[in-house]
Amino acid sequence: MTSNPHDPSAWQRPDDAAGRPMSASLVDPDDDLPSANYSGDFETTAIPSYDSGQTSVVTPGYSLLNDPEPLPYVQPSGRHAMSSFGAEPTEFGPDLDSQVEHRRGTVDLGLFLLRLGAGAILIVHGLQKALGLWGGPGLDGWRDSLTAMGFKYGEILTYVTTIGQLAAGLLLVLGLFTPVAAAGALAYLVTGLLADAMAAHEAARLSSFLTDGHEYKVFLAGAVAALILTGPGRYGFDAGRGWARRPFVGSFIALLAGVGAGVAVWVLLNGGNPLG
Repeated sequence: MTSNPHDPSAWQRPDDAAGRPMSASLVDPDDDLPSANYSGDFETTAIPSYDSGQTSVVTPGYSLLNDPEPLPYVQPSGRHAMSSFGAEPTEFGPDLDSQVEHRRGTVDLGLFLLRLGAGAILIVHGLQKALGLWGGPGLDGWRDSLTAMGFKYGEILTYVTTIGQLAAGLLLVLGLFTPVAAAGALAYLVTGLLADAMAAHEAARLSSFLTDGHEYKVFLAGAVAALILTGPGRYGFDAGRGWARRPFVGSFIALLAGVGAGVAVWVLLNGGNPLG
């Protein structure tokens, strides 16, 4: 036997019919009755708005299967609060390279002065060979000097050494292609020192080599070698290049190339033994 779900008597106790008032009913049967548009077992009742002065609008309830009701955000507290080991916002300062750049102090100024001095000496001696200025030999006198020192192809070598010396000095002053310019200057100076050592050996004055006026070439060779290893600094056209700030492997290669080229020119175009 199936009772009508809308019949209130079906929800009353047996003794309610004996005259028990309806107000004494513990459960209002209308509360648990399904609505007229019952949609299934997962229906929920929407709560209307009770704002004063506004018409109540019934919004559809949340479906437990399709649209779960969002939970309110609660700030964690107690043992769930962020401890000292939690992730904290971190402010990142300037990178290490920027800090190093700002702490260079007078290094770049010192490198500029070193470049300026070495480049100026090379330019002056190049002009002595090219134009005969300041008591220089000129091109003819320089060609005769190369031939007297035992170099082959003196005619070609005269122009190569003169133009190369001027170009290396100018590039050092400008701070442009500094490793290449310094390596070329180092090659020229190494060859020149070997030639001077050969002349000192023939004159039996090899022991007095540094006191016979050759010390400036030794110092100049050390200066250009230092520029290869340190870089030209920021006061030059190479300021934005890596070898100007962080010279490393390329500098060692340029240094070895300069020394090797100077020795190779001496061996191939002269071949004398300055020590024996």
